[in-house]
This record gives sequence, structure tokens and C-alpha cells, in this order.
Amino acid sequence: MTKDVIALTPKMPNVWALMASLYAGGSDLDLSAAADGAVVQLHGPGGRPLVSVESPVLVQVPGEAERLLGLRMEAPFWWTEARASTAVPEAERLAGVVCGRLNALLGGSTWPPEAASTEVVDVSAVPSAGSGQPAVDVVTEHAAVVLIDRPVVALTTWLAEIMRTAVASRRSLQIVTPPGVRLTTAARATLARVPNRWVVQDPECGYYDGLSGAVLRWRDGAFSPAFTQDGTAAVAAAFTRPASGPANSPASGPANSPVSGPADGSAGAPADEEAPGRQLIVALRTVHRADENLLLGGALEAAWRALTGAAPVGWGTAEPVNLPWSPRQLTDLVRERMPEPSQLVVVGTPGRPATATVRVTRTTKGVEEDVVLTVGYAAGEEPPLDRIEALADTLVREHGLKTMLTSVRVARADLTTAPRLEGPPIPYAFTLGPDDVLAIGLDHARRPPVEVRPKHLGPAARPALHYPLGDGTDTEAWGRLQQLTAHLKGDHSQPSAPARSG
Repeated sequence: MTKDVIALTPKMPNVWALMASLYAGGSDLDLSAAADGAVVQLHGPGGRPLVSVESPVLVQVPGEAERLLGLRMEAPFWWTEARASTAVPEAERLAGVVCGRLNALLGGSTWPPEAASTEVVDVSAVPSAGSGQPAVDVVTEHAAVVLIDRPVVALTTWLAEIMRTAVASRRSLQIVTPPGVRLTTAARATLARVPNRWVVQDPECGYYDGLSGAVLRWRDGAFSPAFTQDGTAAVAAAFTRPASGPANSPASGPANSPVSGPADGSAGAPADEEAPGRQLIVALRTVHRADENLLLGGALEAAWRALTGAAPVGWGTAEPVNLPWSPRQLTDLVRERMPEPSQLVVVGTPGRPATATVRVTRTTKGVEEDVVLTVGYAAGEEPPLDRIEALADTLVREHGLKTMLTSVRVARADLTTAPRLEGPPIPYAFTLGPDDVLAIGLDHARRPPVEVRPKHLGPAARPALHYPLGDGTDTEAWGRLQQLTAHLKGDHSQPSAPARSG
């Protein structure tokens, strides 16, 4: 089990400041490097890892500290994470002193605020040595299990690396949190992929899946659904309970599970509640010719401007998102990583919650961008659905649109996900790009067996088709979409499936 402490400083933590902070536990501690020098570890007597300190990250994007930690910090600032093993009681205080001393030397803030200290911590007596850094709490043949307790679980560099390692070793990534924790859009997208799982502690049933609600049991080295006598998966009452219900009391895990209780005893803290808003979800795919003049990110920026009135603010490979928006720099990074795919996170201004996940891959057709852009609207605000058709036309004419699925769902306007039942996104419109229209045949594509009349977009000689499906609240739109996609596939060449929208 681990505990995170984060230092946010206006100045870069240089070597002298880091060394002064790292020796807060006295000269008996040993230092070592991990992850190609990106992580410094503090070891107690006998070699047990106590604290891992990640390389400081320069965050140049406004609003990231508030989005992820609830702290106001003017950008640019440096983000330094210290991760303590709770197997040694002194380790958590040591992580707090590491960050507290950085703040004393450089200014800034510590999260959580009460963890900051500058006192020397005596860690002379520790249990027998362990191995590895305090990162993955349980590793079995089938799963890498990580315990996290922070208000919002983000797709940090650390978590992304654990996911990469888990995939390479054919294990699932399973994170365990108290019920008061929420996921960012990027973290949710990662944990929604099979076989990964979000495991939520619950006083009534022990554990449940934070995205599906299925009651979970620790069995054969991984958390898996508990089935009822009729063979169906049991659903936790906490998952379907209204958000305004009573707060949960602290939970303890079953005796045969790898977790005996919440990370800091705070499992009873409910998630921050807010009136349900709506989320506008635009899942689009574009294809580009692979040449030296290629500039990625254009379709995403066009969609962002059309729906929010401004361009994206920042991008990065993990959270916190640290780089100012730059299609050129984004393209350069993707080119360097080819032929490996690139996973990116993009955010907007704090005033209008918007975030996107981007996957760029090299295929036989060229360079494909799969984008899922989500924009949040508070209760009483109307998503700009009237702009979708014009946006689709722009993407067809200027950005190589292949498919686009637009949906609306009732959910938190801040775009985080709490471990409760959320309604599915309701399809609003589907756009089929000109390449697939040509492959299917225009006559066939424009005559679906439902009451949907597509509109021609783009050049008349080579049109795309835009299919209205509903008003964003009509649940029958799912049936129309299923009939439409079945019709479009038919006996013809299959079009690219629409990107998943969450």
C-alpha cells in the first residue's frame, strides 16, 4: 500500500534542494535510481524501499492543480510526487517532510496540506527488507494491484507505466480506492479497457467494480465478479444508491483479500457531489497521408473551437497535462514514436471543462487519429448540438474525417467519474466519411431501413453522409444506430466502426 504526497513549487527543484529534502530521514538512508533515472528511491536499513520521488514535471497548463487536486496554483509550476510505502509508518511522514522541505526552500504548496513538515524523521528501525519500489502493491500471475487514495485518480506517468508493464506481462491493472474517489476521463478510459478494473471498497459487500457495479471477490490472484445463484453478476447497492444518500462508513476488506482496509482509513468520505450536468461526447476518426508535411491535431482543434469557442490549452502523454497546445510539437512526438502508437491527453481552459483522449496509429491506410472529445455542461446549460452538422462538414472538407459519432449523457459537468451508476451516452448523430460512402455505395448508404434521412456533406462529387439519430435524450436512438450500422455493413465492404464514445 502506498501514500502520495505532492509538492507544487514555483521554482524548479534543483539537485541541491532535492538532496536536502531526500535526507530528511538522516544519513543512514540509502539512495538509488529507478526507471532510467526518472525515479529516486529512499531505502531504510536493510534495503527496504521507503519513498520514491519522481522527477519534477514543469506544468505550463493553467488549472491542472485545481482539476486534479483541488488546489489553486498559478502556472507555470513544478509538480514533484513522493510516494511512500505504508508498510513502514515513518515512511508517510518522510514523504511529507521531503515535500515540506522543498516548499520551505522553493515556496509553493503541498498536497495534502496536512502532510507537509520539515522535521527530521527517525526511520532507523524498519521491518525486514522488501524488493522493488513502492508502486505496485500486489503482483500475481493475473493482476497488478495498486491501492490509491487521492480525491481524483488521474492517468499519471506512474500509473501509465504500471499499465504498460501490466500489458507487457499479460496482467490486468486493478486499482483499489475508497468510495470517495473519482476518475478523470483519461483514467476512466484506461480502466474501462478489458481486462483492467476499478475496485471500490464498500462496507456492505466488500468490493465492487466502480464502472459496472458488479460485486467483486478476490479469487485466483485477481478481483473478479461474484455471481448469484442464477448465474448473474450481483450489483452493489452503493452503485445504484442516489448520490444524496448517507455517507458510507469505513470498510475493511475480506480476510482473504490482498487489502485489509482503506489506504488511510478514510473510506467513509463520500465523493464531492454536484448537480448532474451533461456531457457532449464527440468520437471521431481521421486518416491522413503519411508524408513530411503532415500536421496532426487539426481535427481536434477544429472540434474544440466549434464547441467551446477556443482552442485546446494543453497536451501531454499523461496527467497532469504539462505542455501548452502545439500541433507541431504533438506531431513531432508522434513521428519520433512511430511505428509504435501514441496515447495523448488534451485539456482546455478551466472555465469550460473539456478534455480529449487521442490515439495515433500508423496503418496501411496512412496515419489515423482516434479522438474522443468530452465537454461538460452544468445543470441548466444546453450543449451546442446545433453546431454538430457544420462541424462534421468542416472535418469532411478539411481534415480527412472517416467517422464521427456524437452523443450526450447525463453526468458530472467536471468530467470526473464517481463509482455510481451513470446512464449511457445517447447517440445524437453519426457521420460517415466519403471513403466509406464510396466503398458502400451512395445509393445503399443513403437509404437506411429506419426513419433517418442523411444529409450530404462535403463536395457533391464525393459526399459524406450525416445521419441525425435523435435529440440527445431519446433512448430509441440506440436502436436507430444499431439498425443503421447493420445496414451500412450489409454485404458490402465494411466501413470503419465508429470510435467508442465512453
